[in-house]
Amino acid sequence: MADLDIQKSQGGAVERGRYFLFTLVVVVLGWIIAAANTGISYLALGMVAIPISTGLIGCCVLVIALRFLHHAWWLAFLSLLPAVFVLVGSVQYAPEAALDSRGVRETVRIAADSAAADGGSKHRFTLIGRSGELEETLDYDGDHPEWKVGDRIEIVSDPEGVVPLEATSDVDAGSQLGTLVMGVVGWTGITLLAGRRGFVRRRAGRRPAFEDVA
Repeated sequence: MADLDIQKSQGGAVERGRYFLFTLVVVVLGWIIAAANTGISYLALGMVAIPISTGLIGCCVLVIALRFLHHAWWLAFLSLLPAVFVLVGSVQYAPEAALDSRGVRETVRIAADSAAADGGSKHRFTLIGRSGELEETLDYDGDHPEWKVGDRIEIVSDPEGVVPLEATSDVDAGSQLGTLVMGVVGWTGITLLAGRRGFVRRRAGRRPAFEDVA
C-alpha cells in the first residue's frame, strides 16, 4: 500500500479538509522546487549541470506527489509539460540576470570562426574589441549561426569571468523569468485539478490504472 493515510477510520470516508490541506502542500511544494532550483542556479553560476540535475530531481518529486494526490497517473505525467518550462526558466534565468545586472557591454568584430577550418558545427568565434582580441570566444553549437566573420555585434561579458559571454540580443532575463512563471502557473493549475479529481476518485473507491494487477 503506497497511498497516504488521508481517510477517516470511521467508514473509510475521505476527509475533505485533510485532502484540501494535502492539495495546498503539493502546490507549495511546486513553488519551493522552482524557487530552490533558481537559487541553486545562482549559487552554481557557470556550472549548469548542477541546477539541471537538481531540477530534474525536483520535477520527479512533484510527479510522485501528484500521483498520490490525484490517485491516478495521467495528471502526474501531464505535469511534465510545465516541468520543462520550470526547468528551462530556473536554469537560464540566473546566468542571464547576472549578465544583465553586472555584465559589460562592448561592440566587437568577429575575426575568425573555428568551424571554418574543420567544417564542424561547433562555432567558436574569435572577437576583436577596443583593446584587441578577447580571451573569451562567442560560442554557438549548430549548423547555421546568425553571425559570420566580419560582422560587428554587441556582446555582454561577465567581469568576474563566471558566466560565459553572450551576444546582447540573446540575453533576456525577463523572458526566462516569464518561462519560469508559466511553468509554476501550469504546475499550480494541474495540482488544484489533481486535488479535486483525487478527492472524487478516493471517495468513489477508484484505484489508479496500472495498479490493479494482483
